[in-house]
Amino acid sequence: MALPNMPGVLPSPAQDMDPQQIQEQMMIKTMQTAMESCVGKTVVSGTMGFGLGGVFGLFMSSMRYDTPLGAGVPGAAGGTSIADLPIKEQLRNGFKDMGRSAWSSARNFGYIGAVFAGTECCIEGLRAKNDLYNGVAAGCFTGGWLARSGGPRAALVGALGFGAFSAAIDAYMRMEHIDRGADPI
Repeated sequence: MALPNMPGVLPSPAQDMDPQQIQEQMMIKTMQTAMESCVGKTVVSGTMGFGLGGVFGLFMSSMRYDTPLGAGVPGAAGGTSIADLPIKEQLRNGFKDMGRSAWSSARNFGYIGAVFAGTECCIEGLRAKNDLYNGVAAGCFTGGWLARSGGPRAALVGALGFGAFSAAIDAYMRMEHIDRGADPI
């Protein structure tokens, strides 16, 4: 009778691996365990949202046309226009604005991602199911939480809007996609 991991009878998978492969497998297991926890999902979603928000903020600030060249410089006396400043000063003002916009968007996206992912994970753990309703409930909670300072009506509208958006995205992601380029057999 051969029992697994019994010395001399059947070699265990670890006996056939060198130390580097064993360490690699241990790291993979550690990362999988971390990503299965609600804390891990929340941190990763917040971090990824922060990064995406920063890139989005940079892009949106570069596309902003709310400060034409003839407008006055904020904080400058005498109505100095941006076009009258030296190029170096114009660039400095532009980069400062881009940095502020990127930081603001990064914080907001990170916060939204962390709240949504943490809430969805907690709901999934409580319900012990992975279905569409977890995302909808997490979206409703997140939308209401984000709009809570605007009063009950704003919280309700935020909850309904974010919940509907979450339902649409989750329903699309759970659809059976037809891949026309796949092998028909």
